[in-house]
Amino acid sequence: MHHHSPEREMPHRWQAAAFHLKTRLFQLRRGFAEIGRRPPAFGKGRNLVDAQVAAEKRAPLWREVTPEEFPLTAGKVENLRIAARAFHGIEIPPGGVMSFWRQLGRTTRRKGYHSGRELREGCIVPAIGGGLCQLIGLLYQAALDAGLEIIERHGHSRVVPGSQAEQDLDATVFWNYVDLRFRSHFPWRIETELTATELVVRIRTISNAPRRESQVPIRFPSLRALPSGDCLSCGMTGCFRHPSAVKENAPALGHSSFLLDSRWPEFDRWCAEHTKPGDRWFTPLDGGKWQKPNYQWSVPIGIAVRHASIAALRRSWTQRRLPAQGARRQKVLIRGEAEIARTYAKMLDPQCRHLVVSQNLLPHLWRLGVLGGRSFDVLLERWPLDELQRRLDQAKRANPQSTTLGDFRADDEILHAEREALAAAGRLITPHLALAAYFGRRAWLIPWEMPTPLRRVPVADKPVLFFPASRLGRKGAFELAAAMKSGIHAELRFLGVADEGSADPFVGMDCSRGKASELASATALVLPAWIEHQPRLALLALASGIPVIATEACGLPAHQNLHVMAKPDADALAAMIGSVLHPSQATCVA
Repeated sequence: MHHHSPEREMPHRWQAAAFHLKTRLFQLRRGFAEIGRRPPAFGKGRNLVDAQVAAEKRAPLWREVTPEEFPLTAGKVENLRIAARAFHGIEIPPGGVMSFWRQLGRTTRRKGYHSGRELREGCIVPAIGGGLCQLIGLLYQAALDAGLEIIERHGHSRVVPGSQAEQDLDATVFWNYVDLRFRSHFPWRIETELTATELVVRIRTISNAPRRESQVPIRFPSLRALPSGDCLSCGMTGCFRHPSAVKENAPALGHSSFLLDSRWPEFDRWCAEHTKPGDRWFTPLDGGKWQKPNYQWSVPIGIAVRHASIAALRRSWTQRRLPAQGARRQKVLIRGEAEIARTYAKMLDPQCRHLVVSQNLLPHLWRLGVLGGRSFDVLLERWPLDELQRRLDQAKRANPQSTTLGDFRADDEILHAEREALAAAGRLITPHLALAAYFGRRAWLIPWEMPTPLRRVPVADKPVLFFPASRLGRKGAFELAAAMKSGIHAELRFLGVADEGSADPFVGMDCSRGKASELASATALVLPAWIEHQPRLALLALASGIPVIATEACGLPAHQNLHVMAKPDADALAAMIGSVLHPSQATCVA
C-alpha cells in the first residue's frame, strides 16, 4: 500500500464543489461562444487507406499495477476501446479542423464509458471516461510528426516524473472547453487501434510536409506535490473520495471470458479444462433450459455464465424460415452471428484481460473493437472466409455447371476484419487436421472426440456407399457422381434435401435419400468434399470399423480404416472406391 506525503493537503468536499461550479461556467461560456461555428464531426472513409504513413505513435496499455490499482487501469483501457472507434478511419479534407470533443462526444455511462484515472486538482481520481489522455497525447505527438497545424492544445497541470509532459509532448482535454484541435492544407486520415498490449495512433497523408513544432505555447503552473497513487492506493483513507472508489472498484487482477456459439464436444472439453476460478462463460442459450443440444456447453461448477437469449432465439426462428441452401441463407446467418456478438460485447466486463472466441463471432467482435487491449484465442471451426471462398472458386472452376458453388461471397469488410483478427490472435485451437496444417505453428491441434461405435448391421448383397451430405458441389457431389458412373456397381445413399437443381449430377443413378442410422449397414462412407468442417458421421464410421474414403479437406485423424485423397478427383475416387469394395483385386490406398 502506498502512503501519502505528510506535506500533502487532504482534499475537501467544498473544493470539489467549487471545481464543479467553475467547470460548468467554462463549459457554458465555450458552448455559447461556438454556436454556429463549431468544427464538424468527420466520417470514416477509404480514400486514404493506402496513403503513406506520415506518423505512428505507440504507448503501452498495461503496466505493472497492484490489485488495488488494476480496476481503474482496466477502466482506462475500456474507455480507450470506445474512444478509438470514434477516430479510427476518419478522413479530414484540406482546411478541415479536427476537434477531439466534436469527434468523440461527451463521455457518459450511457455510452459505455467506465471509471478510469483522471488527474484533477492534484489527485488521480476515478472519473467516467478517465484515461483518455493517453489517446490525446499520442494524437498530439502524431500530429506534430505529420506536420499538422496545432490550433489548440493544453498541457497537464501536473508533470508526472518520466511522463511525456516533461518533454512538452503531452495533451489533455476536459469537456468541452479544454480541447485538442488540428488542421492541415492537405487531406489526412487517422487510424487508432488497440493491440493486446499497446495503443497505436497512425496518421496517413498524401503530403511530405516537414515536422512542425507546437504552435501553441504552454505555460505550466507551479508544481505541487504529486500523489503517490490513485484513489485506490494513495493511502488517504480519510478522503471523501476514497470509500466510494473502493466500493465500486474492488481489488482484482482480471479474468478470462469465453465467448461461445455452437458447441463442439472438442471445444467444450478444452474450454472446461482451461477455465479458472473467476472466469466467465457466454453462451447463446441455456442449453439445459431450452433443450438445445448445440448450446449445451458444460459450464464448470462455480463459473458465472451469461446468455444472448433474445439474439439466439431470433436467429433460430429466422433460420427455420430460410431455404436449405443459398446466398440469402448465408447473409441472414451472418447477421444473426453479428447480433450475438453485439450482445456479448455489451456484457463484457472491462476487467476481462483474455478472451476465448468462437470463430464465427470473431470478425464481428473485431469490428466492435472489444478485442483490442486484450489477448485472445480462437476456436477454429472453419476455413478463414477468404480461404473458404478461394476453395469454392477452385471447385467452381472444376465444376462450372454448379448452381451453388458461386452463390455466396462475404462482404469485403467481413473478410478484412476476420483476416486482421486471426493475425492478432494468440492460439488457434482446432481438432481439424487440414485447418491445423494451414495455420502451421500457430495452431493448437486437439483430438477429435470419437463417438460410441455403432452396432453393425449385416451388409446387403449389393454394396452400399453412404454419402453423409446433401448433393452439393462443395461436398464433392459432381466427382462422386462421375466416379459412380464409371462402372462402380453399388447403391448410393445420401443425406439432406439440398441439391444442385437443374445441374444435379445424381439424376438417373441408383441412389436414394437415407437416414443417419443407416450408416450401420453401409459398406463404406464416401466424402470427397471440397469443404467439410465437422465430419461427425465420418468419425462415427471410423469408430465403428466402417471404411471411410475422404479428402484431406475433411480434416480427419489418421486411422487404419481411413483412405485419404488429396483433393476431389473422379478418376482417383473411382479407383479408391474399387479398392475398398474389392480389396482382393486392388491395393488399398491408406
